[in-house]
Amino acid sequence: MADLATPPGSAPPAGTAPDTGGRRDFLTLATTAFAAVGVGAVVWPFIASMNPSADVLALASTEVDLAPVPLGQAITVMWRGKPVFIRHRTPENVAAARATPLSQLIDPATDESRVQKDEWLVVIGVCTHLGCVPLGQKPTDQRGEYDGWFCPCHGSHYDPSGRVRKGPAPLNLAVPSYTFMTDTKIRIG
Repeated sequence: MADLATPPGSAPPAGTAPDTGGRRDFLTLATTAFAAVGVGAVVWPFIASMNPSADVLALASTEVDLAPVPLGQAITVMWRGKPVFIRHRTPENVAAARATPLSQLIDPATDESRVQKDEWLVVIGVCTHLGCVPLGQKPTDQRGEYDGWFCPCHGSHYDPSGRVRKGPAPLNLAVPSYTFMTDTKIRIG
């Protein structure tokens, strides 16, 4: 019986076409494409599950109507799971905050840099010492020595601009990103 294999470098037997590898390349390409589609179909649900849910997206920004807040009063709204203090400041609050020398502040910041409109202060209501929620939002709450907020856990005092004035808190109350949509409506976030 004759050997059907063609030795390297010799011509193929008469009546057969030379093997160019085209069929093999096509099968390799088709198999690779099929495997990639299969991996994509398996992995896609896992990737899609990492997207934020609808309730999380709803918390990304919060709109607040400021019209019902009387002068000198404050409200608390929730944004991204944190309390946000919004205070309608009196002219006396603004004057006291602006008259404070920066040298007396633990975390120096001007009042002007912390507000967009003089009468409205918007800060995240979390003490920068250990994450407590300071008192001072209700008219009956103790507001500390500077008529702002007072954290009873460790004694931090904040002024009407949300700046830390006394106690172990190292930083001022944080100011979230917010914009005025109208004169009496803001969007936080």
